[in-house]
Amino acid sequence: MILNKVVSLVFTVVLMGSLYGQETAVSQDSISIQDLDEVVVTATRTYRQLSSVPLPVTLISQKQIQRTGVTRLNEILNEQTGIVMTPDATIGGGEGVQIQGVASDYIMILIDGVPVVGRSSGNLDLSRFAIGNIKQIEIVKGPSSSLFGSEALGGVINIITEKPTSDSVSGQAGHRAATFNNQNTNVSLGQSRGDFGYFIFADRLSTNGFDLASGDESQTVNPFYNYTLNGRVYFDIGEKIKVFTSGRYFFQEFDIDPSTSKEQDANVQLRVDHRLSKNSNLQYELYYTRYFTDEKTVDPLDNMLLIANDFNQQLFRPEVRFNHSFKANNTLTVGAGYNFETLDRSLFADVVRFDSQYMFAQYDFKPIDKLNIIAGARFDTHSEYNSQLSPKFSARYDFNDKFAFKASVGSGFKAPDFRQLYLDFTNAAGGGYSVFGKEVEAEGIQRLVTNNEIANLVVDDNDLGQRLNAERSIGYNAGFTYIHGKVAADINFFRNDFDNLIDTRILASKRNGQNVFGYINRESVYTQGLEFNVKYRIMENLNLSGGYQLLYAFDNNKEDALNNGEVFGRDPETLQTIRLTKDDYFGLENRSRHTLNAKVFYEVPKWGANANLRVVYRSRFGLTDRNGNDLLDDFDDSFVPGYALVNLTLGKTFYEKYQLQLGANNLLDFKGQNPLAVQDNEILVNPGIQLFTRLTFQF
Repeated sequence: MILNKVVSLVFTVVLMGSLYGQETAVSQDSISIQDLDEVVVTATRTYRQLSSVPLPVTLISQKQIQRTGVTRLNEILNEQTGIVMTPDATIGGGEGVQIQGVASDYIMILIDGVPVVGRSSGNLDLSRFAIGNIKQIEIVKGPSSSLFGSEALGGVINIITEKPTSDSVSGQAGHRAATFNNQNTNVSLGQSRGDFGYFIFADRLSTNGFDLASGDESQTVNPFYNYTLNGRVYFDIGEKIKVFTSGRYFFQEFDIDPSTSKEQDANVQLRVDHRLSKNSNLQYELYYTRYFTDEKTVDPLDNMLLIANDFNQQLFRPEVRFNHSFKANNTLTVGAGYNFETLDRSLFADVVRFDSQYMFAQYDFKPIDKLNIIAGARFDTHSEYNSQLSPKFSARYDFNDKFAFKASVGSGFKAPDFRQLYLDFTNAAGGGYSVFGKEVEAEGIQRLVTNNEIANLVVDDNDLGQRLNAERSIGYNAGFTYIHGKVAADINFFRNDFDNLIDTRILASKRNGQNVFGYINRESVYTQGLEFNVKYRIMENLNLSGGYQLLYAFDNNKEDALNNGEVFGRDPETLQTIRLTKDDYFGLENRSRHTLNAKVFYEVPKWGANANLRVVYRSRFGLTDRNGNDLLDDFDDSFVPGYALVNLTLGKTFYEKYQLQLGANNLLDFKGQNPLAVQDNEILVNPGIQLFTRLTFQF
């Protein structure tokens, strides 16, 4: 019923806009501006020139990616201002992407505008995304739920794949060999001829594995191989209808015999662009994706199955969008869609399902020549949590053709995930603790009571099974941009306030001494700071760029406890217990106060040669509370010292079609240590210098 109303409303607006568009003469077609340099689409869901967008947006171009010689999404993101690849707080927990201090759980990842699934514990493994066929990467910072819904609480990363441009068959083939037994091969080809175009990409990455931790019987990275296959087809049906379809398949397998670890990620997308008039168009989109893992941990001594963690998540989403330009620089965008999502996981008692409907609207206009305003909102309904309204407002004022001010405020949300609602897990190998999602905790506790496993129930019976609320945020961004001659600079001040963050809590204690854990809306945190970027062209072939982020990230409840004198710690020098103040509070885990990057690109056209030097610095950060006062303070011993990574890539073109790259990542051979690791099993934050060579052939 709700979906019918939503769709009816959208098509009513579509019809009115279509009729109006046929009567209105417009001097500029703002829907078709794809030929502009540095065009972005993620921030507004319409084509906009990057320099005119009133939002904090980072664009990583194909040329920039190719200059670095890197092969995976996490590698290129780690070199951008305000974006950090952070190690998980647990040993061997992997990495997540952090934007403006916002954790990876709250960053939405898109490929060609559609979402990626497969978050088994919050983090999304970005190393599974090959970048050999990427046209550009767009990063929108700050809450973006007004357009993209759940998970866009802290920002959006959109991977836009390449589109064919040549009327003859063209492409490239390349191979990259690197230290730590890393081999990467990819090939692509495409053609655009008349009303038909296609692009095909294949990538293979493998390693024989390597060991960086002395005293550990297992390898730091086990041998693995993975494949990425991607195909895109474009064709026009007359002058008004354009069809785009794509498919992507990823497969990865680790060699950890007798255990097994296989991973598959597949999606199919169909989009039809229907041009209703000179100023109006409709987009119909169907999208299906499936993420599947088969993981079994087996005891190598007796082949006994210890843990089975199979994961099968599927999402099907139809969506319709409508754009109409009333006049130059005045565009209305409306849309509606439906999400059908299921998850079958071995840690869940049953197959679970989410259904949600949504509609959104946005108006991009210029009330006066120098002022651009974008106002929009999205309404989501969901089968398992309360409806959400996510508004956003942004504006840009151009003082002149060089200097501009831009600001935005928006609301974001993240729905409780499958794990927080339906997890039903008891770790027999880890001493017998249990974790229950909110929807199954009452049933789980009752089962343990029946089995006489509960010693003490910590929460009230009536509190079990109470609905979790969606996590919410409000984000503020404001800053200035300056572009003149050889210099381009911008500064952005940001603040993100989060409420109802979902945290774990103890539900009961077991007779075996272990606990039963559940989930609850409890935490309230904020991140704030500033970002600064500058680009300077010293001469025609020499370009410098750099960026800096200052970040403060704190828990409001813990700040209150400190102000009330309720938090204590032990001075490691005097061993005396002292009352901590707010000045002793370092902040949230995995956040560095200072991060910066610097890049130098030098080109010698007559030699067909170039050099690309990049430096990334991250100041110290703490991994977890170690002194038992439930916050990260200056007396904890879990801090990773600040470090710098220096990456260098040299390139040379031969006979116009061949390009050779030589490079070194972590040129200074930095080897940090995880302070949570025991002495005989040190897990390194960074494995040391990584050398590579890459040969590419254009055809």
